[in-house]
Amino acid sequence: MTTMEASSPIPAPQIDLPARAAVSPGRVALQQFMKSPSGVAGACMLVLIILVAAIGPSLYPVDPLDLVGAPLMPPDADAWFGTDYLGRDILAGLIHGGRATLAVGAVAALITIAIGLVVGAVGGFFGGAIDAALVKITEFFQVLPPLLFAMVLVTLFGPKLTTITLAIGGVSWTSVARLTRAEFMRLRDLDFVKASRAAGASSANLILRVLLPNALPAVIVSATLAIGVAILFEGGLSFLGLGDPNVMSWGLMLGQNRNYILDAWWAVMFPGAAIFLAVLATSLVGDGLNDAINPRLRRRS
Repeated sequence: MTTMEASSPIPAPQIDLPARAAVSPGRVALQQFMKSPSGVAGACMLVLIILVAAIGPSLYPVDPLDLVGAPLMPPDADAWFGTDYLGRDILAGLIHGGRATLAVGAVAALITIAIGLVVGAVGGFFGGAIDAALVKITEFFQVLPPLLFAMVLVTLFGPKLTTITLAIGGVSWTSVARLTRAEFMRLRDLDFVKASRAAGASSANLILRVLLPNALPAVIVSATLAIGVAILFEGGLSFLGLGDPNVMSWGLMLGQNRNYILDAWWAVMFPGAAIFLAVLATSLVGDGLNDAINPRLRRRS
């Protein structure tokens, strides 16, 4: 055996390490959200409210517009939550009215997010004269008092649930537009966007597939909060007598019984508490999503 052969190193055995599974951003955000006690509490409250509105009418089949007793009856065995000024069941109104109130909040929030995304994305991406014109339009709507503007729209087109929903969505989009514009202006000059533009990506492709997914986290938090704002808007319009009288909602119950608050507290307290809990739940979920999605807050925890 030669010296070279004796001194040749013995190759070390290769050990195949198991590949580490990549964790999706959505799963990371969910794990962070579950660490937020307020966010989890808000999500549980919101799920409970949705379940009551969804399956409650089948468990308590009382028409909320039917007269079931004397007006302003206090809570008893016949009407657990009492009756309103016409003799309608308050509990039936809460269960059935939850559907209308939550539907107004969800649809109005979708309208708010859609308008805000389009205006903010187009202005933030193109800049220049287009951005200046859209900023002026946004400032015009932002200067107008939203509740007063919604009242004018509902008065002109009639107090219907569809009109109320469109009016709420049409006056609440300015904050989403400004947030989306700021995100697009921050992202459009980053290297990965420049690389996509150099590769020949069209403006529509850059907006929808490159910039929008990176701007969505902040918009998702705004969408959650927009639901609570829309619920409050509907309650405010109904409290002022601009609710749809043909569709039971929590705001309509609050508005129609406001003159009897000293004589029949239950007719106002129960729908007011329902609105409060729904808005509180959406706010807590929004805070939890912000903690889960915001990378700066995630690094602090």
